[in-house]
Amino acid sequence: MRILLTGSSGWLGRFLAPMLRARGEEVVGLDVAPGAETDVIGSVADRPLIDRVFADHRIEAVIHAGALHKPDIVRYPAQRFIEVNVTGTLNLLEAALAAGHDRFVFTSTTSLMISQVIRDEAGPAAVWLDEAAGPLAPRNIYGVTKLTAEGLCRLFHRQHGLSSVVLRTARFFPEEDDTLDQLPGENLKANEFLNRRLTVEDCARAHLAALDRARGLGFDLFVVSAPTPFDRSETAALKTDAAAVIARHFPQAPGLYAQRGWALPTSIGRVYDSARMERVLGFRCETDFAAILRALETGADMPFAHDPSYISPKER
Repeated sequence: MRILLTGSSGWLGRFLAPMLRARGEEVVGLDVAPGAETDVIGSVADRPLIDRVFADHRIEAVIHAGALHKPDIVRYPAQRFIEVNVTGTLNLLEAALAAGHDRFVFTSTTSLMISQVIRDEAGPAAVWLDEAAGPLAPRNIYGVTKLTAEGLCRLFHRQHGLSSVVLRTARFFPEEDDTLDQLPGENLKANEFLNRRLTVEDCARAHLAALDRARGLGFDLFVVSAPTPFDRSETAALKTDAAAVIARHFPQAPGLYAQRGWALPTSIGRVYDSARMERVLGFRCETDFAAILRALETGADMPFAHDPSYISPKER
């Protein structure tokens, strides 16, 4: 199958493209920046370019992972987010429809589920976030445009029958957090496997699962994150004494963290629940918080990427 992969030079693309090829797919990478997995340099906002790519490469399916992201808000105006994240998605959907496609996978984000109220974490309990969470009120242009693009995928299925799977991915970036700096970056990432992170490898594997299941699903949407060990009944305790809740699930965690000089979270304000992804899509992330603890126990490298020097290829 000839698959158009947008965002092929990005962090996800460099892992996803080899996985696709390893199982026999022909990958055509499209990105605004050059890269080892990129065949065509250009923007999804350029409709004539998209039409040429579909015609020249006889594209049969699309994985749309290219976008402007939250850190780009300080670098690009709002109009550019609309051009890339909304118009670019529309261009790809229309081209896929014209080509008679029966599968379209869209990389979205859990960020669009976070209103300013949720981000402020002022409530008495952690907020439980799954596919039914709402009403959605994205707090920035990134979230607004990604939510709009999700709506386009849903619309094209409803009006035209194009099978579309939307993956709301949690955090998998390798660089330092651009807003949280209370803990060292590797410690922070390890903690987030409790409630809001996955590895880039698992993120890529989720896209393969979505591609395989798209025909049978028609349209569907999934939260993609490492499985949380927590239960909805623990949300109040997670907010007031997260370390105690973690210790109940993982009695070895406090000691292993102390040996590393790390700190467990004292309060958790939100939890992403990916149970439906496992139940309906048939995919479960391989790396979870238990894997973090096994690495600490054995002295192995952390099973996730941490690179404070990472810079997006488009910004180099």
